Order: sequence, then C-alpha cells, then structure tokens
Amino acid sequence: MICRQYDIVVVPFPFTDRRASKRRPALALSTVEFSAGAGHTVLAMITSADNPAWPLDVAIDSARAGLGAASKVRMKLFTLDNRLILRKIGGLHDIDRRAVEQAMVRLLGASGSQT
Repeated sequence: MICRQYDIVVVPFPFTDRRASKRRPALALSTVEFSAGAGHTVLAMITSADNPAWPLDVAIDSARAGLGAASKVRMKLFTLDNRLILRKIGGLHDIDRRAVEQAMVRLLGASGSQT
C-alpha cells in the first residue's frame, strides 16, 4: 500500500525480544513519489499519550486523526516495505501537521526551504 504524507496507517511492529509482532499505528512521513519509487515508506511511531516522554514527541488531536485513544507522534523513525502496511485509518489535521514538521526540522536540522 502506498500512502500519502501524514496518513496514519496500521503496521506490524516487531518485538525486539521475541518473534511476535503487534499491530500499531504509525505516521507516514515520506511523499507518495518517494514511497512509490523506493517501495518503502518512511514512518514515525505513534504511541499512547500516557507513555513516558521522548524528545520531540508531538501530541496530536487523536479523534480527528482517526485514533481511539489519546496519542502522540514519537520521533522514532523507520522505513517499512509498502506491502507490510495493513491499512489507512486516518490522517493528521493541519495544526498537527505543522507541529510534526517543526519536530522534523528540529530532529534533522533541515527545512524545506532552499538557500
């Protein structure tokens, strides 16, 4: 499945200590063009708002995003083969998109503007 940037999707997250995985939401960060060309999507973890803080966590409007519980985008980034993306469940509202973009700039030290 190829997603659009800021889609919220369900993916299988592996456990590091066993061979099982659990279905979890994640935020698509890469563009359609990148994901289609690479066959992979760059994703950020989405976790419960109750979990301990992590640098650059972004609280999101979970109801508008299609999530059933209070959540935050965690700047733990990974790529995943598009064939493993199970389904789209929602997307970020414009305000949350801007907050994630700001966190990405702080994380990577780059912006979309060219100098």
